[in-house]
Amino acid sequence: MASVQLDNLRKVYPNGVVGVAGASFEVADGELLVLVGPSGCGKSTLLRMIAGLEEISSGTLRIGDRVVNEVPPKDRDIAMVFQSYALYPHMTVRRNLAFPLEIARLDRPTIDRKVNDAAELLGLVDLLDRKPAQLSGGQRQRVAMGRAIVRSPRVFLMDEPLSNLDARLRVQMRGQITRLQKRLNTTTLYVTHDQVEAMTLGDRVVVMRDGVVQQVAAPQTLYDHPKNLFVAGFIGSPPMNLFAAGIENGRLRCELGDLPLPASVGGESREVIVGLRPEQFTDAALDDSPGVTHVGVVDYVESMGAERHVYVKRDANPGAPLVARLPNASAARPGGTVGLRFDPARLTLFDAATGENLVSPK
Repeated sequence: MASVQLDNLRKVYPNGVVGVAGASFEVADGELLVLVGPSGCGKSTLLRMIAGLEEISSGTLRIGDRVVNEVPPKDRDIAMVFQSYALYPHMTVRRNLAFPLEIARLDRPTIDRKVNDAAELLGLVDLLDRKPAQLSGGQRQRVAMGRAIVRSPRVFLMDEPLSNLDARLRVQMRGQITRLQKRLNTTTLYVTHDQVEAMTLGDRVVVMRDGVVQQVAAPQTLYDHPKNLFVAGFIGSPPMNLFAAGIENGRLRCELGDLPLPASVGGESREVIVGLRPEQFTDAALDDSPGVTHVGVVDYVESMGAERHVYVKRDANPGAPLVARLPNASAARPGGTVGLRFDPARLTLFDAATGENLVSPK
């Protein structure tokens, strides 16, 4: 096992396009760190740089205490799991698992032991004599993971390994990956575009946008204390509600009303963005606690089984309705009105010019 340290790592292509702009963070020994962001944000490029599949333009990459910028991929002691499984179709599961060990010229008893251990760990014992075409998507992904596990690498790299699976199987595999990683205690970097996957898997999460690292933090910290507007809008499902507002005479004025400022925000006049998570609203008809009530017309309602997502029309921004996560007991119906109560002390404020969070700790 080993830590992975990135010090101002950059990738600039010959045409001048910047793939990764100065990424700096450390993955602790045994940690599962997730890289997340929209398509084209640089997360897979960064993973490929760590793997040695993309040349590093500048900066320093260390695995353990060794600088590996110029070290060939085969000598970095990493194992990579791809989105496409990358299994050999003409080989059985047993041969697919054994192949990297055969290439490394391990003796046959050691190969058999490692293959059997991985098969037992991943529930593949009954599938060892099948070929990939005879397996389901989830079984193929387990074989791909097993091929990485048998090598006992210092670092696992996983590039969107679950994106080809259906929703239910993705949930099952997320749990299996988490349990496996904790059992093996191997340093793991995991790339995904799915923020739910990132929040449920990672010990910490790196949020990226346009090649730039936006924030590195534990999942709950990202959710509660997003560093900027991009993180606030990207993390959370449904995402945070955002409202244009202004600070005037020590008060906050926006479409939700004339509100008191959070204690940590100065009273100087400026343009800001107000953020409220959907669950920070309650139905005023069911809640008589202190707070401010915003009355609006319900556009539509999504029933989620255990709760309801209520979308409320906004005159200021008709294309982006306010969304509140309410209990099933709420009487909110499309076309009707609903009173949404919230605590102004829980507002998140962002600077309108820079997008930086003005409330949360740095």
